[in-house]
Amino acid sequence: MSLIALGVTGGIGAYKAIEVCRGLQTHGHDVVAVMTRSAARFVGPVTFEAITRRPVITSQWEPGMNADIGHVAIADSIALLLVAPCTANVIGKFAHGIADDFLSSLYLATRAPSLLAPAMNSNMLAHSAVQRNLRTLTERGVRFVDPGEGYLACGWIGRGRLAEPADIVAAAVAMLADSMSPSSSTPPVDSTLRGRRVVVTAGPTYEDIDPVRYLGNRSSGRMGFALAAEAQRRGARVTLVAGPTRVEPPVVDEVVRIRSAAEMHRVVMGAAATADVVIMAAAVADYTPTDPASRKMAKTDGPMTLTLERTPDILADLARLPSRLSSGVPMLVGFAAETGDPEARAREKRVRKGVELMVANDVSRPDTGFDVATNAVTLIDSEGERVVPLQSKERVAAAILDRVEQLVGAGSAAPLRA
Repeated sequence: MSLIALGVTGGIGAYKAIEVCRGLQTHGHDVVAVMTRSAARFVGPVTFEAITRRPVITSQWEPGMNADIGHVAIADSIALLLVAPCTANVIGKFAHGIADDFLSSLYLATRAPSLLAPAMNSNMLAHSAVQRNLRTLTERGVRFVDPGEGYLACGWIGRGRLAEPADIVAAAVAMLADSMSPSSSTPPVDSTLRGRRVVVTAGPTYEDIDPVRYLGNRSSGRMGFALAAEAQRRGARVTLVAGPTRVEPPVVDEVVRIRSAAEMHRVVMGAAATADVVIMAAAVADYTPTDPASRKMAKTDGPMTLTLERTPDILADLARLPSRLSSGVPMLVGFAAETGDPEARAREKRVRKGVELMVANDVSRPDTGFDVATNAVTLIDSEGERVVPLQSKERVAAAILDRVEQLVGAGSAAPLRA
């Protein structure tokens, strides 16, 4: 059992923090609630006190808090600082080291990992100041549970609503497991990716049937986003090419949004011209309608027949780039997301397409499939195979990039661009 500090800040999503608290307790963890003054306007502290069976901290000036310097005492004892919801105001305080209440002082005082679940208006989330603060915290190792899309308290419909409590709990539990692992997730100072350009693809592609309907898949983009964020933490210059996703992409140097396989092919081939590493984590459609209708197709009583044609094979086309044929740059990492026996398919795919590293995972498993916070993969290269057991996708991303760096350092892959 671990002690988790649950920070609750002033947003309408504060009521969901009650479910988050219950979920953490269900997993066997103890919770101490830390509420900002604004949060108490949405949910009463007595609610959290009844659930946690602990005093709820609402001020650093409460009687008794100074007996052992409250924020320092808690900072030393918690295993995780989780803030849900986390407003733009608190994100800004954390990013700039402002400590004007108990929660912001706790963030500066603790050595425990921090997990934030942002929630705010769509325009606030997209504002350059907020994005800069998110980038600052990401570079420090803070992790996020991306906000969802839907109806907001302000009446808008868009991205910014607090993630679902179950997703927040899952991310917290996975992060605790990571922090207790004997291996460290801190990126190496001398990372071979530092200053290099890394292109990562993520999410699904949508292949239009008509202006209303499309062919797609259930990829959430979480694995690709985790890889992009981890590469950014290691000092790489990251271009993220993302299909349509509900999950907010991480803060990296460049995010390019695409819709179809053809669009992804065009963008990736262009970006690869100056890339050192390309990681193809996206679930790209293999087929697309031959002749999409320009108007909505009317429903009939009989069956409908669609004629499909193959989409471009991005990974194979990357392997045939002139720079690849002459110098082996960029280094290529492919994914084999299969059902049943992904390793056999990945071995064949790696050799046939001529890539340095293939990542195999079984998407039929409920804990390693699409739109979940965890994954388990097998890394396959010319030197053998390595199983990465079930853990958070952030941790899996770190293992994949560790192997990329090992291959480069051992000379098993072509040298990166100067």
